[in-house]
Amino acid sequence: MDWTRYRFRSLWALPAPPARVYEALERVEEYPRWWRQVREVKRIDDATGVIRIRSLLPYDMTFTAREERRDPAAGILESSFSGDIDGWARWTITARGSGTLARYDQVVRVGKPLLRVFAVPGRPVFRLNHRLMMRAGRHGLTAYLQAV
Repeated sequence: MDWTRYRFRSLWALPAPPARVYEALERVEEYPRWWRQVREVKRIDDATGVIRIRSLLPYDMTFTAREERRDPAAGILESSFSGDIDGWARWTITARGSGTLARYDQVVRVGKPLLRVFAVPGRPVFRLNHRLMMRAGRHGLTAYLQAV
């Protein structure tokens, strides 16, 4: 088993129509406004940016995200990552009742040296850290959607 490889899935039930959720999620440069763990997004061009994140644990992760697929009709946003994490992530947006279900899938391998050193003993803590970050993101996006 490769202890530096992670597969995550998060499901966010959101109180807004799919088009509004998709619109918010496609504007990555605005994530820091509503997702406090996304500390900084610097656009390089229309499809690429450098993102710096930090959750509960006292370390930042910086990576380049490149848009690979933007399909509003299918409700899909997909990006590849390189840097402190390498891999990909995908948002899939679907209607759910009067709101939206946003599904986040991510497969990454950590490249940050500190995370590689603690890959085995730290794995449960790293997974919890990710879960807390995603929970905060869902809360932040919910509040943002209700305020807009």
